[in-house]
Amino acid sequence: MSGPPMERPIRIAVDIGGTFTDLQILDPRSGAVHAWKTPTTPEDPSLGLVTGVREAAERFGFALAEVGLLLHGTTIATNAVLERRLPPGALLTTEGFEDVLEITRHYRRELYALAPDPPPVLVPRDRRLGVRERMRADGSVERTLDEAHLLGPLLARLDATGAEAVAVCLLHGYVNPAHEQRVRDLLAKARPGLAVSLASEISPEIREYERSSTTVLNALLVPVVRAYLERLERRLGEGGFQPVVLLVQSSGGVCSLRAAAEQPARLLLSGPSGGTLAAARLAQELGRPNLVAVDMGGTSYDVSLVQDGRVGLVTQGEVDRLPVRLPMVEMRTIGAGGGSIASVDAGGRLTVGPRSAGAKPGPVAYGRGGVEPTVTDANLVLGRLDPDFFLGGSMQLDMPATRAAMAACVAEPLGLSPEDAAEGILAVTNANLGAAVRLSLFEKGLDPRDFAMLSFGGAGGLHATDVAAELGIGEVVFPRNPGTLSAYGMLFSDLVQDIARSRMMPAVPGSLPALAALLAELRGEGAARLARDGVAPADQFLEAAADMRYHGQAFELLVRWPSVADVPDEAALARLVADFHAMHRQRFSYADETAAVEIVTLRIAAIGRLARPPVADAAPAARPARKGMRRLYEGGAWREVAVYDREALTPHDIIEGPAIVEEAFATHVVARGWRAALGPAGALIARHEGGTP
Repeated sequence: MSGPPMERPIRIAVDIGGTFTDLQILDPRSGAVHAWKTPTTPEDPSLGLVTGVREAAERFGFALAEVGLLLHGTTIATNAVLERRLPPGALLTTEGFEDVLEITRHYRRELYALAPDPPPVLVPRDRRLGVRERMRADGSVERTLDEAHLLGPLLARLDATGAEAVAVCLLHGYVNPAHEQRVRDLLAKARPGLAVSLASEISPEIREYERSSTTVLNALLVPVVRAYLERLERRLGEGGFQPVVLLVQSSGGVCSLRAAAEQPARLLLSGPSGGTLAAARLAQELGRPNLVAVDMGGTSYDVSLVQDGRVGLVTQGEVDRLPVRLPMVEMRTIGAGGGSIASVDAGGRLTVGPRSAGAKPGPVAYGRGGVEPTVTDANLVLGRLDPDFFLGGSMQLDMPATRAAMAACVAEPLGLSPEDAAEGILAVTNANLGAAVRLSLFEKGLDPRDFAMLSFGGAGGLHATDVAAELGIGEVVFPRNPGTLSAYGMLFSDLVQDIARSRMMPAVPGSLPALAALLAELRGEGAARLARDGVAPADQFLEAAADMRYHGQAFELLVRWPSVADVPDEAALARLVADFHAMHRQRFSYADETAAVEIVTLRIAAIGRLARPPVADAAPAARPARKGMRRLYEGGAWREVAVYDREALTPHDIIEGPAIVEEAFATHVVARGWRAALGPAGALIARHEGGTP
């Protein structure tokens, strides 16, 4: 098919997870949305991506040349950090500050540990080099950059380290980046093949440790992500498959390949953020502004919140205890998924996770060499999964091997039957899942009873009603195609450029001129970046926020500022301060409206709206909704329960628990005491018959 890629009709979103690669395909000509799954290929994730697209093209009848847009969520950056598959790197910092990465923050995670684990350090001491220069906190120069020293002894030491990537983080570079920029220019001329990341471009904010950590992560990920993108681009050129590729960022927006190659640290929560975007979209369609979104896949359980119709964002997260000071979707992740391994320790205690069977070998039931029982295996033993209808019948599950592994590894050490052992595994798992949701709500002063639970991911529906009952949540929403919902959220992402500047000032009318000037600077930079990405002015939108705190506090709250399009006045500033007090009261149960408030950092999200084709409602399949009966082990006994076909359900079908609902890439258990029926947007909504459990 000829024509520019963006004019080609098919749009595909891909979410590469630890076990499966999920795809959502949108054909705007009919409004049809199709879901597909294919096994992840850990040795080269791009191989599984292209394989999945080819399988989907054959299954749903479109040509590869018809694909115009590919929205890609990836775990390549996260996995590289977790597995320490990173190239040797160096840190250039102001002389005398070479040990910031090891000094970190003076607080202890393990208060009573006699020998606590030291924080991880990605750049050893011999590759942290001091640059002779010094900026003051106000941006004035205290010590001029010594270029002769940089290009002489320092460059020789840098060469000796064998570093393939360099992070440059100079003191107070977020106020005045001139020295950092000059260092980059000199290195680019002297060593043109060296990947260099500047803190003033990656994270131009206060707190030297956090911005140093973020810049180091970015620098070390540049070679990793560039190599992956090069492999991906080579594969995309095959068979006429040449779409525009946009990568999903941790904040939920997408960016170009160029931006991803320069700032790969923004991809660290790439995949999971898609599910949160889908949750925000569904909150509007369902008329439920408060949702707890829980995504249970093969390796992890991700919890995020939609409150008053908006997704929560944070300005700092962490990956494997490494601070990342970049905007990202607020999310709590624990190692609990369908592939989480169950075992009995030397003391006779049953544990589940965080070890995972992953994509290879996977659960025992997959028949790929796994020998340790997992959560998926427990669900199979209990009759919750149909061994002949896993992934819509495309994968046969091995029940005999699963029962044997359950007996040998868990049941016999505990003196239980395989069924009771499997129930124990689910009890431990559900307790862990409930604790993650409870903490996500309680730390914000929120009541679970004010929220509905949105359950998705390939394994989420097997546990959702049990977890909701434990939390006191009276409504569970199972969206259409829950096994690929993160990919669905990516289908409707926008281009986003996040820009921040730290400038501490009191939140008083006297600061308005400085605020106006800084906002104008950020708006201009945001518009320029969107223009470079080819976004037309009519599709450009800007959202502002401020990091705020009471004078004397050490950390801030992120407060949205809706007046970004205007020059801020006293009324707009007063609203911002009032919103800060209200947020502080909700989060910490108190607020002092007489105390001085400070603005620490201003932020702009420059948004380039992508076209959002309409989605057609899927018609129910022309076959009976009730598939039959199946034996389900529940409460210590086998019972016959009804099994329903999700794709054949109509709004007239009422499902009384206990029951099982099956669809191509997910299975849902409606527990005893729950009743389910179709609702808006094709969602299956389960309610506890007694209201809140």
